[in-house]
Amino acid sequence: MNDAALGVPQRRTATLDQALWVPLGVALALFAVLYAKPAYLLVRDWTNFDNPDSGTGLLLAPLAFWFAFQTGVKEVRKPAIGLAVAFLLAAIGIRYVADLAAELFTLRVSMLIGAAGLILWFFGVRQLLAWWLPFVLLGLAIPLPELVIAKLTAPLQLIASRIGASLIEWRHIPVMLNGNVIRIPGHDLFVAEACSGLRSLTALVNLGVLLGAMLLAKPWSRISLLVLAVPMAILINGFRIFLTAFLVYFVSPEAGSGFMHTTEGWLMFVIAFASLGAVASVLLYIEGRQAARGKAPVQDVDHG
Repeated sequence: MNDAALGVPQRRTATLDQALWVPLGVALALFAVLYAKPAYLLVRDWTNFDNPDSGTGLLLAPLAFWFAFQTGVKEVRKPAIGLAVAFLLAAIGIRYVADLAAELFTLRVSMLIGAAGLILWFFGVRQLLAWWLPFVLLGLAIPLPELVIAKLTAPLQLIASRIGASLIEWRHIPVMLNGNVIRIPGHDLFVAEACSGLRSLTALVNLGVLLGAMLLAKPWSRISLLVLAVPMAILINGFRIFLTAFLVYFVSPEAGSGFMHTTEGWLMFVIAFASLGAVASVLLYIEGRQAARGKAPVQDVDHG
């Protein structure tokens, strides 16, 4: 892991100008007052352990602040006042409209827009760009709206069911797929919403962002890692459904529920993380090869 891979052009060398302490403190206090409600609701969702899908914020938010601390404040400040005013006005407007509409996702996103506005006001565009990773992590820490989750869950359930049924058929086990119900001799397996793979998908995307920032330096390799995380999550979840059906058919019906089913899920999670790490290693190797080729001395060619 190096500074370039982290998107950190320089370590925390600049100290905060003392003249900024008072205005920055006042601005942060006003920000805290304005966003106390959405921040409270966000932390409440993160700590709602009945809904583990939202709990990733407890990991991502501290990481975001740690990466911001590691990146530090750029030595030369170039406040972008006009852009900052636009961001702040947009943030305040979105905050109040979203509050009136009781739309939590937009309400929380307005916090990020407001924070970006403050950074532009006091430090400028370069500082905002230097903190791209903390902003991305904080964005990922905001739980998706229920409507979006419902829209994603249904097709992911069907895709996972089809992949699982295809693998079962490939193993010469009689199978019939009826929507999200996989019928094998003596057993009907229902692919529940919790088995849609959305949780694996969000976890792999989060991990892809972190691995891309920590290991990779090129935008194309980071984007490639994120793009590849999507089919990987879908395929591994389909394989999990196949594995469940395989164990239910050949070993025990108890493999489809309880401790064994949960263990299968964790095992697939570990395999998914290891697979994404392997892909990141390949991309890192390609980056290294390209860098070595760029530094190779040019050989003189005798055209005589």
